Amino acid sequence: MEKKGHLIVISGFSGVGKGTVVKNLVEKYGYSLSVSATTRAPREGEVDGKDYYFKSVADFQNLIDYNGFIEWAQYVDNYYGTPRKFVEQEMTEGRDVILEIEVQGAMNVKRQYPDAILIFVAAPSAQVLRERLASRGTETEEVIDKRMKRASEEALDIDEYDYIVINDELEQCVQNVHSIIVCRKCMRENNLSFIEDIKRELQAK
Repeated sequence: MEKKGHLIVISGFSGVGKGTVVKNLVEKYGYSLSVSATTRAPREGEVDGKDYYFKSVADFQNLIDYNGFIEWAQYVDNYYGTPRKFVEQEMTEGRDVILEIEVQGAMNVKRQYPDAILIFVAAPSAQVLRERLASRGTETEEVIDKRMKRASEEALDIDEYDYIVINDELEQCVQNVHSIIVCRKCMRENNLSFIEDIKRELQAK
């Protein structure tokens, strides 16, 4: 019997390394990664359909009107959203789909897909988070302060997530996230059809 894939939402503070965690999950375990749509211009080296689906504002707003996004938001002058068609098609075909999205978007997904697995990736401490942001060497102290302030706001919604995973050591963090997903898929309520099928088959013997 074919089973529908699961929707996995992964969020985390800026600089916590969630992008690297997601990349490892896709490469090691074959998860399907949802590609976001955006109205911003492609950066050097970015490929349409791989890094983002690059759309005009008119096309993006048209998809909003037709309920084409699971969630979307506007940051500064650009729109970002999760295309519904790709995600639901992948799940229908039995593949587990990861959404790497912000807290606001995650809450929207939770309302639409109550069975989604919500995982928040955190740093071991606020001090470590600041050190990781500083170690990038690409942001001013002012920008780091803004990201830390944003993290304090996002922390207010941490308890809305099903699981919290500390990214202290990358390989262990990736393994922990994968284990959570496997464990969730083995829960009784996710196997009710199988339980009925196996009972029926055994009684027929």
